[in-house]
Amino acid sequence: MFKVGDLAVYPAHGVGIIKAIELKDIMGEEQPFYIMKILANDATIMIPKNGATSVGLREVISVDQIPKIFEILKEKKIVIDRQTWNKRYKEYWEKIKTGSVFEIATVVRDLVMLKHDKELSFGERKMMDTALSLLIKEMSVARRCDECAIESELDSIFTA
Repeated sequence: MFKVGDLAVYPAHGVGIIKAIELKDIMGEEQPFYIMKILANDATIMIPKNGATSVGLREVISVDQIPKIFEILKEKKIVIDRQTWNKRYKEYWEKIKTGSVFEIATVVRDLVMLKHDKELSFGERKMMDTALSLLIKEMSVARRCDECAIESELDSIFTA
C-alpha cells in the first residue's frame, strides 16, 4: 500500500513519512512493518503492514477535499450537546481516533463554538489544541504550504 518516502496519516498521531519497511520476527514468523516518523513530534511508530488498513493508516487527503473541511468548520447551525465535559471529551476523543480529517474538523468546530459559550475544561482545551494541530498539519501537507497560512485561514473562520 505504501512505499518508503510516502506520506501517510496515522489516527490520533497525524501525518508521518514512511521511513522504511522492515521485516520483524514476531513469535518465530517474519512480518513486514512500516516504520513511520510522525512529522509533528518526530516519534517513530511501527505499523504491521498486513494490519495497516485496520489500524486506520491512510493517505493524506487530496487538496480538493479541503473545501469540505472549511464547510464543516463554517457550519454554525449545530446543537452542542450539553452533557458533562468528560462525556463530551470521550465522544470527541473517539472521533479523533478514527483518523478522519472530517471528524477531527467537527471536534475543532464544536469545541471552538463551545468556547464562545463557556470556559473549556483543561482536557477540552488540550483536546482542541491536539485536534487543531492534526488538522493544520494535514491541510498544510495536502496544499504543500506553510502551516501559518492554514492557521490564518482557520483564525478568520473562527473570528467571523
